[in-house]
Amino acid sequence: MEYTQIKYEVSDHILTITLNRPEKLNAVTGTMERELISAFDAADEDDSVRAIVLTGAGRAFCAGADLGSGGTTFDFTKDANNIETHRDGGGIVALRIYDLKKPIIAAINGPAAGEGITMTLPMDIRLASEAARMGFVYARRGIVFECCGSWFLPRIVGVSKAAEWAYSGKVFSAQEALSSGLVSEVLAPEDLMPRAREIAREIAQNTSGISVALNRQLLWKMLGADHPREAHKLESKLLFWIGTRDDAKEGVNSFLEKRAPDFTMRPSVDMPDFYPWW
Repeated sequence: MEYTQIKYEVSDHILTITLNRPEKLNAVTGTMERELISAFDAADEDDSVRAIVLTGAGRAFCAGADLGSGGTTFDFTKDANNIETHRDGGGIVALRIYDLKKPIIAAINGPAAGEGITMTLPMDIRLASEAARMGFVYARRGIVFECCGSWFLPRIVGVSKAAEWAYSGKVFSAQEALSSGLVSEVLAPEDLMPRAREIAREIAQNTSGISVALNRQLLWKMLGADHPREAHKLESKLLFWIGTRDDAKEGVNSFLEKRAPDFTMRPSVDMPDFYPWW
């Protein structure tokens, strides 16, 4: 797919996706949502991609939905949808991120509001620039959560903090995001992308792609399990399956031989026959 509103760049086994509408503060359109889904599909099929970093062009990360249509921006009946068939485009993007085989890091380089911050919730690690400001501003726009935010946000920061941010719609600092656990680090602007790539490189150079893909889905999918026994059953099944595979043998042998591992299994074709299990 030819991208017009994002950039797709791979180097050192790291895919960098850049939201690329800087003149509009990278506001989200339907085109951008479709391009993001295409990029995630491509990343999952490309075994040379071991980790993903997503950031924004220019001074903003993402201003949220493009409000260029004015008061009809959220009038979806104009697209001939009805209340039963309409699906939030941001939610479709979030669900695609949720099912990714590759770890994804959000490098929040500047303002991020509405869909612009909520789309990062299903990402694995969020880093923020000191210049970043964030807000779940839906109540100030007269609408509700999108991007499955009502599921993700309380699981990340707890329901009380999620409620404070959602009900007030306030814009808050990167430091408040850090203290609440929404982001894991706040960095000087010039250090943001190097740090994101450092984390991505640590994954790309030292781990099995199969192991990362399966562990990513264990972490996310077990958030909805009603008892740790469900994790035990699934981990047991996966350990039984992976224990005879090449990457498990290589992981142990490289450790014993005190050398770097050479993992050869490919997430695009070598996942277990019961994947996806959800």
